[in-house]
Amino acid sequence: MAQRFPAEFRWGTATSAHQVEGCNRNNDWWAFEQLPGRIRSGHRSGRACDWWRNAEADFDRMAELGLNAHRLSVEWSRLEPEPGRVDEASVRRYRQMLQGLRERGLEPMVTLHHFTLPLWVARQGGWENPKTVAWLGSHARRCAEWFGDLVDLWVTVNEPNVVAALGYLQGRHPPGVRNPVRAVRAIRHLLRAHAAAYRAVHEVQPAARVGIAHNLRPMDPARAEHRGDRWVASWHANWFNWMWLDVLHTGAWHGLLGPGQVAECVGTLDFVGVNYYTRDRVRFAPWAPHAAFGLHGPTPGAPVSDQGYGEIYPEGLVRVLREVWARYRRPVFVTENGLPDAADRWRPRFLVEHVGAVARALSDGVPVLGYYHWSLVDNFEWQDGWNLRFGLFGLDPDTQRRWARPSARVYARICAARGLPAEFLGGTDREGPWDSIEDF
Repeated sequence: MAQRFPAEFRWGTATSAHQVEGCNRNNDWWAFEQLPGRIRSGHRSGRACDWWRNAEADFDRMAELGLNAHRLSVEWSRLEPEPGRVDEASVRRYRQMLQGLRERGLEPMVTLHHFTLPLWVARQGGWENPKTVAWLGSHARRCAEWFGDLVDLWVTVNEPNVVAALGYLQGRHPPGVRNPVRAVRAIRHLLRAHAAAYRAVHEVQPAARVGIAHNLRPMDPARAEHRGDRWVASWHANWFNWMWLDVLHTGAWHGLLGPGQVAECVGTLDFVGVNYYTRDRVRFAPWAPHAAFGLHGPTPGAPVSDQGYGEIYPEGLVRVLREVWARYRRPVFVTENGLPDAADRWRPRFLVEHVGAVARALSDGVPVLGYYHWSLVDNFEWQDGWNLRFGLFGLDPDTQRRWARPSARVYARICAARGLPAEFLGGTDREGPWDSIEDF
C-alpha cells in the first residue's frame, strides 16, 4: 500500500543565491574565492547555474518533476550594494523570479541570509559588529515590503551554527579565522539578528510564518561504553544542535562562556527548519583542544557519500524531527536534505529512505509541513567548489548543460504520488545502493 502524506504537504527543492545565481561579485564569498588556497581545486562560483539570467528554465524543471514548493534565498548584496542604496533592478528581478515560481504552482520559501554578507557589511566587521543585527533587520523589513505579496514563508538565517563553526572556529568560511572569543561574539550577534529579522518581517506581514534553518546532526559516542566519548558527544551535540534553538525558544544562553540571557530572542520561532545530512560518531580526544576534545567520523562500515562527506543514516532524520518537536513544540520543515553523489549511486535509495523517515515522524505526531531536497541541480558547494555534486540534475558549469539523474525520476514519482508509491516500499532493507530506478 502506498504511503501518502497530507494533501497540503510541500514537496520541494532548496537552493541559495550565491550557489546558483552567478556573478555575485559584491559579497564576502566572492572575495574569499579569489584568495589562493581557500577553495578546493582553485574553483570559483563564476556563472554558477546562471539563475540571475535564466532561473526560469530550472523552474520549468521543478514543475515537470511535480514539485509544489521551492526554497531559495535573496542576495543581500544585490539588493543593497552600498549602505542604504537599493538596487531597483535587483528588486524587479527577484519579483520576477518569485512570480515565476507562483505561476508554475511552486510556493516560495525565502531565506534572507544564506552565508553571504555584502562587502560593505563584511568590511565593517561582519558578524562581530553589533550593528549587523540592525542591518539584517532592515534588510528583512524591506524584503517583506517588496516581496510579501508573493511570500508567506521566511527563513531569517541559514545554519548560524555552521557560520560560526566554519567561519570563526575552523577558518574554512569567511572571515576565515580560528578564534573562540570572536566566535562567541559572532554567535550572539547571529542570534540577535535572527530576532531582529523575525520581528521586522512580522511588523510588515503579521500573518507570515518566520523561522530559522538549522543544521542538525546526531552526535553519538564512538564507543557507547566509554565515559569520555559519551561526555564529549553530548557536549558537542548541545553546542552545535541545541544551544541555538534553546535561545530562540526561551532566551536562555548556555554557551561557551557560561549561562546568560538573550532576552530579545524569546519566542522568535514560528517554525523550525531542519537541515539534515548526516550524523557523527564522536571520540574523546584530550590531545585535541583545537577540536574541542572530540574527533568526528562515520560509523565504521557504514555507507558514506562522495569524498567522505558523511555517513548515510536515514534514522537520524527521524531522531532530530522527534527531538525538535519534543523540545520546542513548533511545526517543522525539512528545509534541506541531500548528499553529494555524482554517480547517483546512493541518491535514489537516499530519497526513498529519508522521505520514509519523514513519514515515520508524521506518524509519531510531529507536524512536518514540507520536505525540500538539496538540491535541484549541481551548484557551487562553497569551500569544496564544484567537487561535490548534490543535484537531481547534473550540471556542466562551463557549458551550463544539464541532465536528469535517475534520482530525478524517483523524486518525480514520489511527488506525483504525494508520498511513497507502493512499489518503493519493502525494498529499503537491502544492503548497498540500488543499481537503477528499475530496482524499485
